Amino acid sequence: MNQQPIAVIGTGSWGTALAMVLADNGLDVKIWGRSKETIDEINQYHRNERYIKNVELPENIVGHLDLKEALEGAETIILAVPTKAMREVLAQIQAVQEQALTIVHVSKGIEPESLLRISEIIEDSMDPVNLKDIVVLSGPSHAEEVSLRQPTTVVAASKNPDSSIMVQNMFTNHYFRVYTNTDIVGVEIGGALKNIIALAAGVADGLGYGDNAKAALVTRGLSEISRLGSKMGANPLTFSGLSGIGDLIVTCTSVHSRNWRAGNMLGKGMALEEVLDNMGMVVEGVRTTKAAKQLAEKLEVSMPIADALYDLLFNGVQAKEAVDRLMQRNKTHEMEDLVVLLENKLIQE
Repeated sequence: MNQQPIAVIGTGSWGTALAMVLADNGLDVKIWGRSKETIDEINQYHRNERYIKNVELPENIVGHLDLKEALEGAETIILAVPTKAMREVLAQIQAVQEQALTIVHVSKGIEPESLLRISEIIEDSMDPVNLKDIVVLSGPSHAEEVSLRQPTTVVAASKNPDSSIMVQNMFTNHYFRVYTNTDIVGVEIGGALKNIIALAAGVADGLGYGDNAKAALVTRGLSEISRLGSKMGANPLTFSGLSGIGDLIVTCTSVHSRNWRAGNMLGKGMALEEVLDNMGMVVEGVRTTKAAKQLAEKLEVSMPIADALYDLLFNGVQAKEAVDRLMQRNKTHEMEDLVVLLENKLIQE
């Protein structure tokens, strides 16, 4: 196992929880953030109460305000910042890094306008000589549960299988299990688009709808994710795994999910601006809905749930009206999507 220090970039809930996993595995972890208050709390009291409440952090997690100090000696970094901050942070890393890095990104989103996945944003932002490899770590994983060391299973995906295995070895322990995959497109798309469906599931719950509606959203939502992902080059089988149906289930059914909570407030009649102010944290699904809408139009992929959510978020359509429109769409055959996906899979092979 790599015995060099690991740098975690981002002191939010997920960055902090993953730092704990690495520290539990005996690695020296340097975590970087912009808040002096948070860094001081990590170093002096071994806590990060803003994001991970009532949990003591291992002492081999050391906080840094200076990014160059955090990167010193590290060949692998865990990039745990919101999608909208990705380019700014990567530019800062590029300016101070001293050796080629393997970047393990753990964020879930797509950049609007450019329509780039996060691994593509990294490639677009970094000089190739400074970038050794990219791995995405994704799956059904609430930071709150990981910080309590409850059983969690995720997937590490990279074009380079050796890098996926390195990350697998780095993170795996008795409560955190990592599988590997080479379908980085599918893993990233599954992780990003499930946030849209989680928003929609929250809306349905906010409207007072029951389990029938949620089951329909999850199932048909998976079809939309698979359609778009396959058109982008993903293996459709990836969406039956941890970063697909696994992440979709956990995000659509748990009060830990920011996207579900935001959707729930929308369903109860709150305006988007009010919801985002109330959340106090990034809700990736809102931004990703814009990107998914643009991608679906560009690639001519049908995504009715994403379309309805877009109208709710940005076009002033009321929640109940958006659901009614979904229910009144033209009748279709359930297996049409499956046939198309299987045909695409056979063509690829």
